[in-house]
Amino acid sequence: MQWPASFTSAGINILRTQTSLLCTVVPDCSFALTGIFASVQYFFLHLKIDNMKNILLLTLFVTFFSITVTAQLSDTIITPTDLQTTQASVKNKTVYKIKPWVDIPVTVVLDGYSFYGMSVIYGRDPIPESVILALNKNSVNSFDRPITNNYSVKAKNSSDLFFYGSMPVPLLLLLDKKIRKDGLQVGLLLLEAMGTTGALYTSSAMIVNRYRPYAYNSDVPMSIRTSGGTKNSFFAGHPALVATATFFTAKVYCDYHPNMKNKWILYTIAGGAAAATGLLRMQGGQHFRSDVITGVSIGTLVGILVPHLHKNKSFNSSKLTLLPNIQNGSTGFTAFYKLGK
Repeated sequence: MQWPASFTSAGINILRTQTSLLCTVVPDCSFALTGIFASVQYFFLHLKIDNMKNILLLTLFVTFFSITVTAQLSDTIITPTDLQTTQASVKNKTVYKIKPWVDIPVTVVLDGYSFYGMSVIYGRDPIPESVILALNKNSVNSFDRPITNNYSVKAKNSSDLFFYGSMPVPLLLLLDKKIRKDGLQVGLLLLEAMGTTGALYTSSAMIVNRYRPYAYNSDVPMSIRTSGGTKNSFFAGHPALVATATFFTAKVYCDYHPNMKNKWILYTIAGGAAAATGLLRMQGGQHFRSDVITGVSIGTLVGILVPHLHKNKSFNSSKLTLLPNIQNGSTGFTAFYKLGK
């Protein structure tokens, strides 16, 4: 079933507008947001959805995510009243603002859904051999098609090492005295970020049902090609979760040390870990290029955006301030840019 043309056009326009706004409010996420927009645009234009139930599931999930982001953004945009906050009050505030009645239930739901989703996508029934034999490499788009020739158990196992090695990386934050003092808050944000990525990944796998590259490779044992997990290609979960864990660590450390020089080093290490995991997943025949690009983009976005949206306005070090502007019936934003330090 193909997306209706009017729905595709409207969806892309809305995504383009939201992406531009988020890039302005959260400049650290500009690269990831651009990657996600490109991936989602490709999804709208090229991928097919099996049935209306899946379309509704996708719509509901995107709506929930949009409402959550919008609600959090309302706390990150600085208003004229916020600009009058005294320096003394700043010192008494923590870096992040947690709303227990919101963040705890949301985190529990996201993490619970992620575990449930994992049990579903990795507990699928085996795929009939006749279905696998009917797959045609030429049906894969030209950008992804070369990956159908890849398969390496060694590369797959190496990607698992990157995955499991990256999961405890955020614990390194506890070595910092400032962060350790707010350990419970940071821990809750980490669970929320990982749960968000996990929920997005499992939902995508359940809805898209894309075959992994090795399913098209006749050199791969049929027992592997017919396993239920073969339909979990889109998007790449390993790179996404690695990106979430590593970029979350970099973002939180930089938030607690806003005057730190060479912050780019932390983000480069985070990006290197995610990229290496993605390359190994492609070499192993586990994911296509578009799967990895989407996964890394989403993981990066979530890892940076979750802490950013919870940051206290007083600690917002961004030089750009957006204020609502309503004049003569017209609505918009007024931007203030702070020069110097």
